[in-house]
Amino acid sequence: MSGATRRLVVVGNGMAGVACVEQILKRKHDFEITIFGDEPHVNYNRILLSSVLAGEKSAEDIVLNDVDWYRENGLRARLGVRVAGIDRAAQTVIDDEGRATHFDELILATGSSAFIPPIPGVEKKNVHVFRTLDDTRALLEKSRKGCRAVVIGGGLLGLEAARGLQLRGCEVSVVHLMETLMERQLDRDGGAYLLRKIENLGIRVMLPKQTAALTGNGRVEGLRFASGEELEADLVVIAAGIKPNAELARKAALEVRRGIVVDDYMQTSDPHIHAVGECTEHRGQTFGLVAPLMEQAKVLASTLTGSRAVAFTGASTAAKLKIMGVEIFSAGSIDESEPGIETVRYEDPSLGIYKKLFLKDNRLRGVILVGDISDERRYTEWLRQDSDLSSQRRHLLFPPPVEDPGLEVAAMPESEIICGCNGVSKGTIIGAIHEKGITTLSELKTCTRASTSCGSCTGLCEQLLRAVAPDFQEETRTTLCSCVPFSYEQLRDIVKGQQLKSVQEVLNVYGNRKGCEICKPALSYMLDMLWCGGHEEDRSARFINDRVHANIQKDGTFSVIPRMRGGVTSPDELRRIADVAEKYNVRMVKVTGSQRLDLLGVKKSDLPKVWADLGMPSGQAYTKGVRMVKTCVGTEFCRFGTQDSTSAGIELERRLENLFTPHKVKMGVVGCPRNCAEATVKDIGMVGQEGSWQVVVGGAAGKSVRKADLLITVETTGQALEACELFFQYYRENANYLERTYDFVERLGIEKVRKETVYASEQERRSLLDRLQRSKTISKDAWLERETPVNPTQFVQIQPIQSPALKETII
Repeated sequence: MSGATRRLVVVGNGMAGVACVEQILKRKHDFEITIFGDEPHVNYNRILLSSVLAGEKSAEDIVLNDVDWYRENGLRARLGVRVAGIDRAAQTVIDDEGRATHFDELILATGSSAFIPPIPGVEKKNVHVFRTLDDTRALLEKSRKGCRAVVIGGGLLGLEAARGLQLRGCEVSVVHLMETLMERQLDRDGGAYLLRKIENLGIRVMLPKQTAALTGNGRVEGLRFASGEELEADLVVIAAGIKPNAELARKAALEVRRGIVVDDYMQTSDPHIHAVGECTEHRGQTFGLVAPLMEQAKVLASTLTGSRAVAFTGASTAAKLKIMGVEIFSAGSIDESEPGIETVRYEDPSLGIYKKLFLKDNRLRGVILVGDISDERRYTEWLRQDSDLSSQRRHLLFPPPVEDPGLEVAAMPESEIICGCNGVSKGTIIGAIHEKGITTLSELKTCTRASTSCGSCTGLCEQLLRAVAPDFQEETRTTLCSCVPFSYEQLRDIVKGQQLKSVQEVLNVYGNRKGCEICKPALSYMLDMLWCGGHEEDRSARFINDRVHANIQKDGTFSVIPRMRGGVTSPDELRRIADVAEKYNVRMVKVTGSQRLDLLGVKKSDLPKVWADLGMPSGQAYTKGVRMVKTCVGTEFCRFGTQDSTSAGIELERRLENLFTPHKVKMGVVGCPRNCAEATVKDIGMVGQEGSWQVVVGGAAGKSVRKADLLITVETTGQALEACELFFQYYRENANYLERTYDFVERLGIEKVRKETVYASEQERRSLLDRLQRSKTISKDAWLERETPVNPTQFVQIQPIQSPALKETII
């Protein structure tokens, strides 16, 4: 700061007010800044309140600026203090504690509050709104499994509240006055696509329904509609719109209509008082989306620091949203009844994609996109420039192949906003890439907040990284299959975020309702890994091997391999194996390369009896899971041994057996660098040295040979076992289905694997191990199903059908 200090007071600690302060701090200024916030919380991201309600994020996760940020920037924060009045003549604000604070310049960023319709009974207990962190916490306290929750309002906020409550276990109904959900953004058909998605998630939608009263004696018990129908409810959330908080300005005799009236520089009718955010009204327009508020913040920051080079000319009618996993874009006029309007549309019900363009005189007047908004920038430009589309008629919905993939971002000015939720411009992203050396989307999110809220700008962020960052690292995404056209990463987020608990539920909501032999086993694994047994197991979604817990052979018989931990057995086990082989006419007993015995040629109907007579646990030789830990004899017998590899291998196998993985996992533990058990070509290996262990990962010895990468060197066996567990769980959670560890490690890079496992923070390491332990606690020996089969035909022998086309046996 230089020269005389001016006092700037900001009334409002929300996203718009603090965004303005952030912009001021980036410029040369002479302000001493005081921020009043009537909530007792630091600045947080309201867009993510629905994620807090859903349990996907904590309140700490959505903090935008913590207490240290206020302190480090010399800001005086008056949190939990409401401003009650403004003395314009004395240029002071008076808070609810009666204290006066002088200002040279004042920013009103008082936001908006929930509009509560004049419905009899809204004052009853368990009737809530959903606008603030405290509102969210109140809903978290009241929501519970089986609670009958009703949301009044089918707009963005209402639908987000509905999904959050459902994920808390509530039985949720949405009641909406209009015939179409989100009728301001969608037409009837677009709303129908969204309706189907919501109903597929298990949420009841009632429309058009006018709520006449809330019933109950002191506590809400239901709703009565204008039609006379009634709906029972234990909890009601009103999400019927917002109204600008303009009362403080009105009391100060500032010009107020629906909101606080501001000019193009965010100045009110008083030259020393400014307003920004949802409390404002500009050229007759009020605001409810974040993008225009961020633009206002930049304009006001520029004005207050001495420049009127930029002005706020109003917000477009464009809305880019993500609701319950569905991306929606709506812009311009979507009134089909307007004279001269013609429409062009495309829809794919299976994929949930709906596109509709509204044209007049070969010019775009409006657009609706549901499920696929990849072309939204093209349509935005056509609207902004009022382009003549006569020559584009063949490519309105499907643009021709682009010769220059970087053209779209190259054509954008640096001032253009990429992330509307957080007001991040193209120039800001480019600057961060150059100044911070950013090379990945994850780093960009951390540095700029771009793509951290609704995620609809992710594609543009990646295009900028690709164009600007010399060492851009593509975060590759492979679509699972055509039945479910999402990447593994997206599906993990969807399943976890939407709390989907069965394969069929995922296919119903995000797929083609049928599935196939590719996606169903992958989804089955994903659900098992994410929910640790708290999901609906669909055995039909698994391969035949996983359904009967043995490896099918070409003649329809099965291979049975009991577990021999560390390759160690006993005379008693060997006698039992020999007895079983003779009793059931096993055609071959073979020593495997994994230090186990394989009984080949067992009939399907004999499997339960074979397992019972063996009295040994399953070796999981048939499934995507832990196969074995191969060991050498180590210090117990070998004169070269430096570590007790046998005991360590047995313990490693005990810790990880019976768990599912993306692909089979083979491990090895050797007592010295002579490597007799080939640990360095295993998925996970422990190599003993004098006084230490090397833990190696990602090795292979199949069709191609790959030496494992060194994960870490540790001193004790306990530390080595923990390192193996960290990598094992990390692989379970982050690998694509059917991706071996050696492909996984190569794809991510060993540096990233180390950083996020053995070199992660104590809290992150503990979280990985806790999740592993939860899975281990509910795991069980699959061969115990011999006592309680899943279905009556599980072990009934069926004549095999040989498929020449597929060259496989179908049972």
